[in-house]
Amino acid sequence: MDDSQRPGVTSEESAELKRLRRENAELRRANEILKAASAFFAAELDRPTTRS
Repeated sequence: MDDSQRPGVTSEESAELKRLRRENAELRRANEILKAASAFFAAELDRPTTRS
């Protein structure tokens, strides 16, 4: 019996996977930026202040 299905993912699934991979990469970049910013501000808080 042939139900006209091919092995693999559908074009809809492929598009969703592509979108999710792009979103994942964007979130990873944002996470790296936030990590760098938090390290920067933590270093600023540790630095002694001089008052004039």
